[in-house]
Amino acid sequence: MPDYRRLYADGGTYFLTVCLNDRQSDLLVREIALLRSSWRDVAASRPFETIAAVVLPDHMHFLWRLPDDDHDFPTRMAQLKAGFTRRLPECAKGRGRKRERGVWQSRFWEHCIRDDDDLARHIDYIHFNPVKHGLVDDPDDWAYSTWAKWTAEEGRPINIAPEDWQPLHLGERE
Repeated sequence: MPDYRRLYADGGTYFLTVCLNDRQSDLLVREIALLRSSWRDVAASRPFETIAAVVLPDHMHFLWRLPDDDHDFPTRMAQLKAGFTRRLPECAKGRGRKRERGVWQSRFWEHCIRDDDDLARHIDYIHFNPVKHGLVDDPDDWAYSTWAKWTAEEGRPINIAPEDWQPLHLGERE
């Protein structure tokens, strides 16, 4: 069994990726209202700031900034996954560990953001992920992300166009 080690930083900003067990599924976008409800419940019980997020059919990426005195992103992730799974109709649940019920891969990927450049690269990666996966030609066309809110507040990145985008290389983790 691998020995996974996580970096815990009070008030840290974390890039997180979580995947469905069935990578061919569209469950996350099909049941987006249930995912949003679970997200709100977790944020209400264990506050965090969502900096950027994208939900794709079979996985999602997001950046959470935790409160200054808190580093517990694993509990928030467990609550998000379990809350979504509990809300699903029984026919959508599979077999598996009690909280995940075969819906989710048991592990998730996390990266503690180191500086402003690291943060900017991960925000771009999140928002351009639907383009990378061929779901849309422009992030403006993907409804399940913070892109519209981000560009309304920050403006569209000057140097980023889909044809110019250089993806952040995260290996085979997504």
